[in-house]
Amino acid sequence: SGRRMLARATAQIVHRRARDAGAALAKRTLGKEISATRRSDRTTTTTRAMSRFGDVPEAPKDPILGISEMFNADAHAEKMNLGVGAYRDDNGKPVVLNCVREAEKRIAGNFNMEYLPTNGSKDFVQQSLKLAFGENSAHVADGSIAAVQSLSGTGSCRLMAEFQRRFMPGCKVYITVPTWSNHHNIWRDAGCEQDTFRYYKESTRGLDFEGMVEDIQNAPDGSMFLLHACAHNPTGVDPSAEQWREISKVMKAKNHFAFFDMAYQGFASGDCERDAQAIRIFVEDGHKVALAQSFAKNMGLYGQRIGTVSVMCKDKEEANRVESQLKVIARAMYSNPPMHGALIASTILGDAALKAQWYEEVKGMADRIIKMRTLLRKNLEESGSTLPWQHVTDQIGMFCFSGMTGEQVDKLRTDHHIYMTRNGRISMAGVTSSNVGRLAAAMHEVTK
Repeated sequence: SGRRMLARATAQIVHRRARDAGAALAKRTLGKEISATRRSDRTTTTTRAMSRFGDVPEAPKDPILGISEMFNADAHAEKMNLGVGAYRDDNGKPVVLNCVREAEKRIAGNFNMEYLPTNGSKDFVQQSLKLAFGENSAHVADGSIAAVQSLSGTGSCRLMAEFQRRFMPGCKVYITVPTWSNHHNIWRDAGCEQDTFRYYKESTRGLDFEGMVEDIQNAPDGSMFLLHACAHNPTGVDPSAEQWREISKVMKAKNHFAFFDMAYQGFASGDCERDAQAIRIFVEDGHKVALAQSFAKNMGLYGQRIGTVSVMCKDKEEANRVESQLKVIARAMYSNPPMHGALIASTILGDAALKAQWYEEVKGMADRIIKMRTLLRKNLEESGSTLPWQHVTDQIGMFCFSGMTGEQVDKLRTDHHIYMTRNGRISMAGVTSSNVGRLAAAMHEVTK
């Protein structure tokens, strides 16, 4: 009995020692794992500390640039890029206007490479204002318009948005639905409060005039409205002259401020005077408007980044003060605007013969776009489509808002190698006599 008790005690001691040894081993193992994890965490933290921008996320792709990337990766022989808003001739090739080439010849070797002033080329700015407000505008003549050369249309809008933030406190900007997508980016980055107003009516694929007027009337007094002067992007839908007069009247009653973005003067209808009618109507009605001008489309100066931003003021003294603030804003953003494109544009606009040649060439570009609209509609109607296509020719300018859905646009890309933005916007500049038939057949196929 004593031996059995001794044996049990011995066994218990051995069991406890084994258990304790196992626990110690497990503890040591866990300790090693914890230490390894801590070392890994320290390594990750150290790596992040060494990579200052390790946590910066990749930005979403620009929808238009993304289309170009997909187009470039497509090896199909008959692929079509109808996404980019840049003019092409009837062979699908980029165009340099003859008047631009002649201006370049006159400029070459005759100017130094010094900085322009922050407000840019005075001659170019004056020529731009005359083109927009009229050759004999009293407001241009008396110096009551503050204006600076800017980085094309985008730069003009960005300067105005920053000016609004600094000197129009509490003023909200109202933007059309839909609009050029970069408008929202520009005013967001400037820190301005945004809202929208009705513009396009899906059911008619035309102007929602009643909804537009109602939203203008319901906006707080003294709001800013961003208006497309002509060739609305992306819809191609413009108010008539009579509708512009009514819009002007309603905005005047509400003391609203009109900021016109004019990227297509001359390119829309082929007539620079007609394309400026909205601005002229507002000025005649006594509005003090602001304006963004671009010479990318109508002179083909895409890469030169040439534009003007202007603000109508009470008198010359006020204009000087406003212009001084625009210069301060520009100074911090980019300091000085580019010279070459300003010289090209001012040479063309300041020479009667070159200006006449430009009028003819810009009308030629507009007429080709109008012809492609006519052919596209004709081919669609002859394809057997039972859908209405009148809006193709009713709309104006570089873009046709087709009415196709995102899914239909996807099928154009996957089944027919035709590329455009998913809102159904067609860049008519990419449509040619040789591909319009295939485009119409593909559109009919995905919409029937």
